[in-house]
Amino acid sequence: MATYELLEDGAGTYRVLVSGLENWIDAGGAARRAASILSGGRADEASDDLDDLDDLDDVNDLDDVGEDVAADEDGPGGEVPSGIAPGGRTGPPSGLLHVAAFDADDLIDHQARRPTMQLVDGVNTGLTLPHLDLYAANDPGGVPFLLLQGPEPDHRWRAFATDVIDLAHHFDVQLVVSLGAYPAPVPHTRPCRVVATATSDALAARVGYLPGRMEVPASINAMLERACADAGLDAVGLWALVPHYVSNFPFPAASAALLDALAGLTGLRFPTAGLDDATARTRRRIDELVAQNPEHGSMVRQLEQLADELPTPGPLPSADELGAELEHFLRDQSGSDG
Repeated sequence: MATYELLEDGAGTYRVLVSGLENWIDAGGAARRAASILSGGRADEASDDLDDLDDLDDVNDLDDVGEDVAADEDGPGGEVPSGIAPGGRTGPPSGLLHVAAFDADDLIDHQARRPTMQLVDGVNTGLTLPHLDLYAANDPGGVPFLLLQGPEPDHRWRAFATDVIDLAHHFDVQLVVSLGAYPAPVPHTRPCRVVATATSDALAARVGYLPGRMEVPASINAMLERACADAGLDAVGLWALVPHYVSNFPFPAASAALLDALAGLTGLRFPTAGLDDATARTRRRIDELVAQNPEHGSMVRQLEQLADELPTPGPLPSADELGAELEHFLRDQSGSDG
């Protein structure tokens, strides 16, 4: 039985489907912020209040930078997105055409993602429920695409992925792209890098990737990628690398990097001036905090040296390789000091 209802059968054809589904891990809120811009949100709204960025005391220890960050199944900060959209299902965002609605009661655990009750003077005036939807949209240049939005399903992943593939075929989609971000041993003072998970070597190489074999907890977007591969449909996951020491704070540079990578793959282009402004303000704030602690300053300089030694093209080094290089650097520094 299908998990969705098709609302617009004659909505046209779309070369690209972008999954803006909430990931179990989204360092710096980067993917959520990028998906909001794709759905019509203003880039300047992506500038979260930087007053929360007041302390770097909880940054990861240098000895941990080579560890697999994905081993923490609670995600960064132990927080899991609620998936409850403000205002409930009150119609599609402005400028978007609602083409399919998924059965949230079938896919979402409402005890894990509890609806929000609106209470006015003791009267229950309504509930805000999680929902999963597929929209048709256009970028500012008029290029059409499909956008999948909502929380990661709690149940029936295989059925959900199969239905997304059915919808992709229905609208003649040729490429499925998902967005994500994870904490990594990289400095905030260098351009944010994006790596890929993909259904083919060629697609992974177009973005860059972490070489070697690894096992990490999967998101629904990983399930979608495998379903696409089985169906002969190209799929790419774009992952921004967010400095591990600020991954619990807003990091708009990663959202801009995701949108740039999306543009390079698909031709979909969105204005990022507001993100650029937020990136500059975030950079200044982090610089101020780093300057207050010599240990943090030393850590950033070490990460900068590692980043500057990385080749720009080709595959990126693995997290283990980055950690090993940093340990080697630290040993050299210790020896030269002695």
